[in-house]
Amino acid sequence: MSKVTSRTLRHYDAIGLLLPAWVADDGRRHYGREELLRLQRILLLRELGLGLDAIAEVLERQSRASTVEVLRRHRGWLLEERRRLGRLVRTVDSTITSLQEGGEMPAETMFEGFEHNPYEAEARERWGDEAVDASYERMKGWTPADAEKARTGHQRVHSGLAPLLAAGVPVDDARVQELVGLHYEVTSLFWTPTAEAYRNLGQMYVDDERFRRSIGGGDDRLVEYLHDAMAVYADTRLS
Repeated sequence: MSKVTSRTLRHYDAIGLLLPAWVADDGRRHYGREELLRLQRILLLRELGLGLDAIAEVLERQSRASTVEVLRRHRGWLLEERRRLGRLVRTVDSTITSLQEGGEMPAETMFEGFEHNPYEAEARERWGDEAVDASYERMKGWTPADAEKARTGHQRVHSGLAPLLAAGVPVDDARVQELVGLHYEVTSLFWTPTAEAYRNLGQMYVDDERFRRSIGGGDDRLVEYLHDAMAVYADTRLS
C-alpha cells in the first residue's frame, strides 16, 4: 500500500528506524497501525528532504502534537498546490474546447491559474529596473531542474524546518544549515546575495507581514527560526 519495497523495510528495521510489530516464523515482517503511522511520518519527512539519521532523531523527539502540527502545515501546502493545478487544468481545458469548436476564448480567462510575481512592482521601486531585469535574464538560462527548484525549493525549506523546530534542533545544526543551503541555492537562481544581503533578506522576512504569513502560515516561530538560521549561514558560509 505504501509502495515501499521489502528491501527498504528490511533496511529500516536494520537501522532501528521502523521495527515490525512482530516477525513470523517464516521471516515475514508484520506491521500494525502504530508502525504504519510511523512509516507515514518517515515518508513525509523523506519528502521534505531529511536524511534517515535526521528523521530518526526527529521522530525520537517529536510528540504526537508536534507531528500533527507538521502534517497540518504540509496538508495546507498540498491543498494549495492542488487548487493551483486545478485552475491550470481548467484553463487548458477551456483553451482546447475553444480551439476545437472554433470559438474565441475570452481574454480574461486565458491566463487563469498562471502564477505572477506580486512583488515585481515593489522590487523595481526598491532595487531598480536593472536589478529586476537582470534577474529575469538569469531565469532564461534555467535548466528544467532549476525551474523545478525555483518552484518548490522554498516550500521544501519551510516544510523541512518545521519538524526540526518542533524537535528543538538548534539553528546551527548541520541539518538546519543544509536546508538553509537549499534556500540560498534557490535565492541565487534569481540573484546572488552577499553575506550582508542574505542577513538583510532574513530580517525582511521577520519585518514584513506578507513574508511572515507566507513562510510561517501564522507561526512566527518558524519565520524567526529561518531568520536565525540564515544569519548563521551568512556568518559561516558567506563571510
